[in-house]
Amino acid sequence: MSLEHSDAQSGAVTRFWHKYLSLLEKASVPESFRPYYRKAVEAYIAAHPGHRLVAHQPADVDRYLADKGSNVLLQEWQFRQIVDALKILFVAQLRARWSREYDWYRWSVFARELPQSHVTLYRANAADLLSAPTSNSMVKQFRSHAGTHAEAFVKTLRLRRMAVRTEQTYEHWLARFFAFLQWKPVEQVETPDLTRFLEHLAINRAVSASTQRVALNALVFFFREVLGRNVDDASAYSRALPKRRLPVVLTQEEVRLLLDQLSGQVRLMAALMYGTGMRLMECVRLRVLDVDFGFQQITVRRGKGGKDRVVPLPARVKTTLATHLDGVRALHEQDLLAGHGEVYLPPALARKLGSAACDWSWQYVFPALRLSVDPNSGKTRRHHVHETGLQKAIRDAARSAEINKRVTSHTLRHSFATHLLQHGRDIRVIQDLLGHSDVSTTMIYTHVLNKGGLGVQSPLDVL
Repeated sequence: MSLEHSDAQSGAVTRFWHKYLSLLEKASVPESFRPYYRKAVEAYIAAHPGHRLVAHQPADVDRYLADKGSNVLLQEWQFRQIVDALKILFVAQLRARWSREYDWYRWSVFARELPQSHVTLYRANAADLLSAPTSNSMVKQFRSHAGTHAEAFVKTLRLRRMAVRTEQTYEHWLARFFAFLQWKPVEQVETPDLTRFLEHLAINRAVSASTQRVALNALVFFFREVLGRNVDDASAYSRALPKRRLPVVLTQEEVRLLLDQLSGQVRLMAALMYGTGMRLMECVRLRVLDVDFGFQQITVRRGKGGKDRVVPLPARVKTTLATHLDGVRALHEQDLLAGHGEVYLPPALARKLGSAACDWSWQYVFPALRLSVDPNSGKTRRHHVHETGLQKAIRDAARSAEINKRVTSHTLRHSFATHLLQHGRDIRVIQDLLGHSDVSTTMIYTHVLNKGGLGVQSPLDVL
């Protein structure tokens, strides 16, 4: 290599990094982070010797990020930083044709790991009933304060097959109750204490009637079922006024606008939620064996109330879903070759099915992009994606589509039920599809059918 060529190459490299650093500044990346962004790009280049950056394709980025995601020692924020560094490289600096359509969001948001306190993993360690992790300091103090009573509370809940969310909610309200009483000993608590707390919630905290009722249920369960004490007198308290709230529903045009703002995996998940009426956690926890392309249906396992149900698989997403599953299978096979490939199964099911945790059929349809190490067992697993990524994507999409309604992931379920009613489907069928125990719960969606407010024509329109 001639000296002139070497100098020219050195100058090109200098200009490359000068431009990249200026783009980091333009993207408002803090100055202290910029050296790490540069190191991330340098590592990517070093991993592809002899392969010019301008010739790179999405598959190259996929392979690299998947390899990085398998490194359990890499912190979550470090992984997101790598994704952001590569996004700026390909989108802003190289301006690769494919880069703007590439699903960067999937890698940056769905890289979030499930904490041990997550509802999926909350009861993972069945050996110690009080081992369910929590980051809430008040709940930790309640467990310490109540001692054996707290343990009996957890045992009773689980013997009754109460849902994880119920356990977490009840424990939260018990912690708030004893904090309100300034950690009065359990044995000294009287019925008037319960009444004072419930009135405090309604008057001072201005909670809704349903929130006050949940707090009462938690307290009654603890004192009646765990301590064996009658607290019927606690019903004599000031109740928050009940409010009849109607669900937010999108029109079909608004659903189309919302989905048009999404791409890749988040679009597929949002489309499935609208097309099936699944709840958020039912969607993210979906396993491969629950998707039946032959019968064109999806089986929702252990939905709210511990019930299974069958929902339709929308024909419009069949091809996209099948392609997505091909990618998930390839990822699973890579995990197996690396000595991993195990998915979380509830303890009793894991004992019954043995090695099924490594079977393809038990894998999550929407797996996390990073492997996780279970601190209890030491096993390396790939959990499902964290639901907050989908929640945030739907909120952002509604804002981008300029939909002037409070749109959440659950809005898609409300819209599913309402649109079926509008198209003449029997309300009993919709009740089964939604998994409602009582048809009166499903009846709330009939409000949209009364066009113009109870079907009344405004007098302004007849002038």
